[in-house]
Amino acid sequence: MKNSIALEGLEFFAYHGFFEEERKIGNKYGVDISVDTDFSEAAKKDNLNNTINYMELFEIIKNHMDISTKLLETIGQNIVNDVYDKWGDSVHKVKVVIKKFNPPIGSICTSSSITIEQ
Repeated sequence: MKNSIALEGLEFFAYHGFFEEERKIGNKYGVDISVDTDFSEAAKKDNLNNTINYMELFEIIKNHMDISTKLLETIGQNIVNDVYDKWGDSVHKVKVVIKKFNPPIGSICTSSSITIEQ
């Protein structure tokens, strides 16, 4: 059985970027996360303790989005690590996508993004 918990279309204003000016001015970012797990016991017992609480999942993401970081890759990997640290063996796979809207590349670009699937 495959179950997943997901948060999609999260938006943050944050101060990430390789260039110092990006970390001063800030930008809009989007985050999607999906966590594969088995929540059949939670469904059967109607018990939040037997699944991944998406409010706690959001807090993990928010905490990392609040820390000014040069690379989206670093943020994504830190989020994945924290999910595994918090829920351990109940996590089968984590997929995180982080988008930077209107990246400063000197041309029109809706977003740049990284994806980590682990």
